[in-house]
Amino acid sequence: MLRVLMLLCCFVPLVAKAGDWPQILGPTRTGVAENETLADKWPKSGPAQLWQYAVGEGFAGVAVVGQKAIVFHRIDDDEVAEALDASTGKRLWKHTSPTSYQPSFINDSGPRVVPLVHEDRIYLYGARGKLTCLTLDAGKQVWQRDLYADFSGKRPIRGEPPEGYFGFGSSPIVEGDKLLLNVGGTNEAGIVAFSLKNGETVWKSTTERASYSSPIAATLGGQRQVIFATRLKLLSVDPKDGKVLWEFPFGQLGPAVTAANPIVFGDRVIISASYGFGAKSVRVTNKGVTEEWNSDELLSSQYTTSVPFKDWLVGVHGRQDGGPVSLRKLDPVGQKASDLEPSLGYATLIRANDRLLLLKTSGELVLGKLGEGASFTELGTASLFGSGATCRALPALSNGRLYVRDEKTLKCFSLK
Repeated sequence: MLRVLMLLCCFVPLVAKAGDWPQILGPTRTGVAENETLADKWPKSGPAQLWQYAVGEGFAGVAVVGQKAIVFHRIDDDEVAEALDASTGKRLWKHTSPTSYQPSFINDSGPRVVPLVHEDRIYLYGARGKLTCLTLDAGKQVWQRDLYADFSGKRPIRGEPPEGYFGFGSSPIVEGDKLLLNVGGTNEAGIVAFSLKNGETVWKSTTERASYSSPIAATLGGQRQVIFATRLKLLSVDPKDGKVLWEFPFGQLGPAVTAANPIVFGDRVIISASYGFGAKSVRVTNKGVTEEWNSDELLSSQYTTSVPFKDWLVGVHGRQDGGPVSLRKLDPVGQKASDLEPSLGYATLIRANDRLLLLKTSGELVLGKLGEGASFTELGTASLFGSGATCRALPALSNGRLYVRDEKTLKCFSLK
């Protein structure tokens, strides 16, 4: 219980009402839904669909605040942000911005980053590095920056396109009056802080290349810090000035990516990827920072961020593009791991109390219950899309409604 309390106290969530899903992986960026009570089972036909909405290209999941669901996608040569009524799916406003991004390794040219909602503003990060601030009420543009042009967006390795394998894909984070982002630019613009008010550059720090992982903020060892998993490092910066507080190698050159978010677990920071470099645990106290373990056998999660449950992390072990994939529990302190479901298929995760939602890339939704020792009992399954669908965008859970999308359609289901 002490570890759980420590975990909760580490985070300062965005100013949002209970039940909101204002950014990637929810209010605390942990994949944990606050104050959500889900049904124990579904009818044979699956959970009730409330509405659906046609969408363009992209892998960006939705953000939900109050009665607005914010959708970010690409239609023709525009990146499009839309606010939908969360209850009905009716469009409330629409904002468009031209884009020239062309994919190199995948047949999708849309944005990858979940919209970030903070107070009365929305922050969008496009696939070619356009950072935009809109008003939440009407979608009016407040400011916009072309980060690729401003900071000469760095190629992750020689031979890759300027935007990397899949376009820019790391979500910004709000800390105080600043927006922090792993830009991956040149001239000390690896990590950049922007003014929430007008988008001006507040500080630049490091020469780190960009990854697809999104940062988290926490207080560890008495120090407020923002933790990034960049292309080749796990590191922490002071949000006031960008000073690097600590860093460790993580990642490798070549056809590999870091895409899952770092996880704060008590006084530990845990990061995982695949491609042979697996997972790493770093302990941060007021006495110093030490690497505890580094293992590809304990957890090897290609891009799914594991969720905390009591003394465990529950995650996906394996890769979507080959090999077996399992649902796994990990004891980061005892350095023990075991499979809960050995033949899962790749999925992303949301936890609500002791309920676990798994959205497979095939569009199948699994509801399970977590018990003592992080045991897992399957309670129901449902196919949310037709055969041949692919769901890469992260799902969102807000006020009993689950928002999921494939390549063409956003759907909203009731899980109350």
